[in-house]
Amino acid sequence: MFKQVLLAATAAGANELRRYFNGDFAIHHKEGVNNLVTEADHAAEKAIMDTIRASFPDHYILTEESGDLAQDSAFKWIIDPIDGTVNFAHGIPLCCVSIGLEKNGEMILGAVYNPFVNELFVAEKGAGATCNDKPIRVSTQNKLLHSCLVTGFPYTYLDQPNGPLTVFEKLIRKGVPVRRLGSAAIDLCWVAAGRFDGFYEHQLQAWDSAAGFLMVTEAGGRVTDYKGNDYSPYQPHLLATNGAIHNELLAVIQGGSF
Repeated sequence: MFKQVLLAATAAGANELRRYFNGDFAIHHKEGVNNLVTEADHAAEKAIMDTIRASFPDHYILTEESGDLAQDSAFKWIIDPIDGTVNFAHGIPLCCVSIGLEKNGEMILGAVYNPFVNELFVAEKGAGATCNDKPIRVSTQNKLLHSCLVTGFPYTYLDQPNGPLTVFEKLIRKGVPVRRLGSAAIDLCWVAAGRFDGFYEHQLQAWDSAAGFLMVTEAGGRVTDYKGNDYSPYQPHLLATNGAIHNELLAVIQGGSF
């Protein structure tokens, strides 16, 4: 029942993305530079929440645009109606709906859907991860120097000691390819699918990573914070890898070299 509702909610949100994409829609600016919210974000969020509430009216919901909609429930739905809003607003089809479901603080289900390339990633705790119903696994690359990585940059504190620019520079000066797609949820799914060997980002919100980090772990990868501790979506730092390069990349992030 939970998975059925998750997939229905994901599809409902994706329908709104399709409806608005490359059309005329209102764009507003939230706090900070290039922190956008569009008419499509709100429409997708409403469609997703309406679908969930039709079956589970008493469940807790956390969503990017509406924030905490708290309920006394063991279940929490964590929703990003459009992950990659800047891409979406510019007609770049690297954006997605991302929904995770927690039970008693543990992520049990996640779905990430990019309707523009028709890729639906789904993960279920203990049951693996799939892309369009086919099982996916992380890569087997075991050397950081030969890895292909992906990252994102926050719009603030870029110049902090050993911050995003410093880590990026260390990697690219060694010739390690580091991409930036503009959607953390897609980044995580592509690590899970073995397209990237690792993803790191210095500042994420729970809705950015809730579904995607489960995708990586269920595909055989490893996800931690920047101290190497088990990952929680309620803290900002994320490192997700195939596992084989994790410690090596973590050392670079922590200030080391390679």
